[in-house]
Amino acid sequence: PRAAKPGIAGIVNGAIVVRVSAPPVEGAANAEVVALFAKALGVAKRAVTVAVGDRSTRKQIDVTGRTPADVERLLSTL
Repeated sequence: PRAAKPGIAGIVNGAIVVRVSAPPVEGAANAEVVALFAKALGVAKRAVTVAVGDRSTRKQIDVTGRTPADVERLLSTL
């Protein structure tokens, strides 16, 4: 939360590192995570959900409309 430059920063130890500028208050940071993934993957925000960890810094994201291979390919170009 409160990163100077929000975005997907890369992959570290198999986890995708995301920097958000929104504070962790009332779901603002989660909404920014959803928006960042939706933009990076070329899907609507409604296709991205925080499946696990909505109150944690470690989250599991579900994406509708993309295969795991699509997600890996699209994120590897960032």
